[in-house]
Amino acid sequence: MSSLDRDHDRVTRRSFLKLSAGTTLACLGGWSGLAMAGSPSLPFPRPVGRRIAYPRPLRPGDIIGITAPSAGVPHAVEPRLQFCLEKLTALGYRYRLGNCLLSDQMVSAPAAARAAELMHMLLDDSLAAIMPPWGGELLVDILPLLDFKTLARSRNPKWIIGYSDLSTFMLPYTLLTRIATLHGSNLLECPIQPTDTNLAYWNQVATLPAGSSFVQHAASLYQKTDVDWAKHPEATAFDRTEPVAWKTLGHEDDPAYGTVFSGRLLGGTLDVIGTLTGTSYGPVEAFGRRYARTGLIVYFDNCDFNTAQYCRMLHQIRNAEWLKRANGVLVGRTAGEQLREFTVRDALLDALGDLSIPVIYDVDLGHLPPQLILVNGAFATVRFSAAAPSVEQILA
Repeated sequence: MSSLDRDHDRVTRRSFLKLSAGTTLACLGGWSGLAMAGSPSLPFPRPVGRRIAYPRPLRPGDIIGITAPSAGVPHAVEPRLQFCLEKLTALGYRYRLGNCLLSDQMVSAPAAARAAELMHMLLDDSLAAIMPPWGGELLVDILPLLDFKTLARSRNPKWIIGYSDLSTFMLPYTLLTRIATLHGSNLLECPIQPTDTNLAYWNQVATLPAGSSFVQHAASLYQKTDVDWAKHPEATAFDRTEPVAWKTLGHEDDPAYGTVFSGRLLGGTLDVIGTLTGTSYGPVEAFGRRYARTGLIVYFDNCDFNTAQYCRMLHQIRNAEWLKRANGVLVGRTAGEQLREFTVRDALLDALGDLSIPVIYDVDLGHLPPQLILVNGAFATVRFSAAAPSVEQILA
């Protein structure tokens, strides 16, 4: 693989903040707007239902598996990949590169090869986490080739870290195995720390022990377009220029409106997870019945849908009863094409406007960075006010 080492074992040590239950954590790496603790900083409703399995915290010297179960890294982006691997080393980790990684085609390798490599890494006890380079388009073709029953019996589950097309796997993985997954970053964004001082950095969440909690507040600014990794292989910051304003559907003109709701988090990128409705890979209602008897918080973002396609998929997830047990919905910003006069808000109103639960949109998640780190399966409380919206999560 030319300039990329297949199995990288050199570790650069650095000072790590030790996390333990019951200990309030100091700020780390500029993460000054975010509170973290071993127990909730604000009162939580008690989670009711069967337990979620949380991977053990990452530690210095751990090996992270790098594979691309969807799109591979094209030749022009290899310098960015190398830069990001160096960042993992600087964080104190080793890494192991898979064979399904570099490609200029739609996918990194044939479906059977991608599925086999992902299964191998998930069951390999020498690895502590898996962090794909980015998403893609066609991860769905490997789902029938994965053995979720075997994965559910794993005694050493590991963090899967990613978003976009990775949520095509991450959501079913949590639904079918009750193992938590970490949504909100990928390897090619790894050097961008912090994305915003109000938001979490993936490494700080992945090093938390079960029972810990952390709070994130709305970002201040966001970036309107994707980063071109080929042109900017050593980028360490997003070009954030646009003001952030979370809104609640139907209450946009009421600055005094506020709401609080709790539940277990589940979600991903709507373009891809929406295709799981009506299949054995998308049992959201059943998961809620078993593991979230006090309710769910469903979250999603839109990558490529125009506003009509977006609206149709919103109706689809609702008709599939994904929102039946939801206490609230979080909707990410979108740059999707507007058709005629039909806006994103119009799409939300058409599909979700008559729900009796809060629908908060233009939230910091998805493809217009920065974004929240959200743990599928975690118990969360959302507190919305126009001045200071926040999401608190507890790994319980």
